[in-house]
Amino acid sequence: MSLVPSAASGPDPAEALVVGVDSGGSGLRIALAGAADGTVLGVRSSREPVRTGPAGISAGHLLAQVLPAVRALAEPHRGRPVVAVAVGAAGMATLGDELRAELPGAFAEAWGVRRLALAADAVTAYAGALGQRPGAVVAGGTGMIALGTDLASWRRADGWGHLLGDCGSGAWIGRAGLEAALRAYDGRSGGSAALLARAEKVFGPAAGLPGALYPRTDRPAVLASFAPEVGRCAAGDPVAADILARAARHVAEAAEAVCPAGPGALVALTGGLFKMGDPLLVPLRAELARRLPEARTAVPAGDPLAGAVGLAAAFATGTLRLPQDPTMLRLCGGDAPAL
Repeated sequence: MSLVPSAASGPDPAEALVVGVDSGGSGLRIALAGAADGTVLGVRSSREPVRTGPAGISAGHLLAQVLPAVRALAEPHRGRPVVAVAVGAAGMATLGDELRAELPGAFAEAWGVRRLALAADAVTAYAGALGQRPGAVVAGGTGMIALGTDLASWRRADGWGHLLGDCGSGAWIGRAGLEAALRAYDGRSGGSAALLARAEKVFGPAAGLPGALYPRTDRPAVLASFAPEVGRCAAGDPVAADILARAARHVAEAAEAVCPAGPGALVALTGGLFKMGDPLLVPLRAELARRLPEARTAVPAGDPLAGAVGLAAAFATGTLRLPQDPTMLRLCGGDAPAL
């Protein structure tokens, strides 16, 4: 089956398709959608994350998963051309050189695609949450990054990893909770007997915690796995409650750093971190109201895969308003005429 449009007549806007790709630490998701309105026609997913090597994110490994997935998704839609693709990838800003070098030619050869958007995963999280409106999005999970735009340029805060930043993230909260547990074990001030009990229930005897944690290659995820325990203790334990209050300040500081000035800007919180609920959200809402009194909190409209689809559809139809940036959002083939 050919996905290449006829050169003589060009693609019919009503028949044109777009592809959105969301590549992250937990795997890969691919969506096929209509270009005219972004309606998703099908989704394929893989739990195998795209490999990262000496050259950065592997273009070959991504293509080996994306091309057959799109072929299968497009089978019921024979004759409808794919006219734009958007790929959002964790690490795109710093590890995406191979993707930027190889994907435009590979998708053009496979499908005749003229338009490709290559985005950092924070950009697709932003597009999924707020679409193409000015504001700020905080994406919180194991890590934490804030991204904002006034539609002229991007501003980023944090996202520096668990050793140098990600302040207020799941890994940050989990590490602070385990530190409080070990302080209680030692008899030092600032300790929490409640968190010590939780830590030993989850990880075993406290004295063995360093040996259980330090050799792990997935330390951020292990630290983040303890964050919900901090949330469960917060109602009755002042140490746990203080950890979440400090996390809320860090998250609000990041949002303040990237949010456009003036009234009317939107702020959205997206990611698994905020499923912790009121123990984190109550102090966070208070901090946001104090630091960004003119901004309005918005419920995220969609996830990063929805953001990738939205980027591809907007690029295909010539309605993309989000700003280009060499590492955050690079557009290839933008001189092609809009549908």
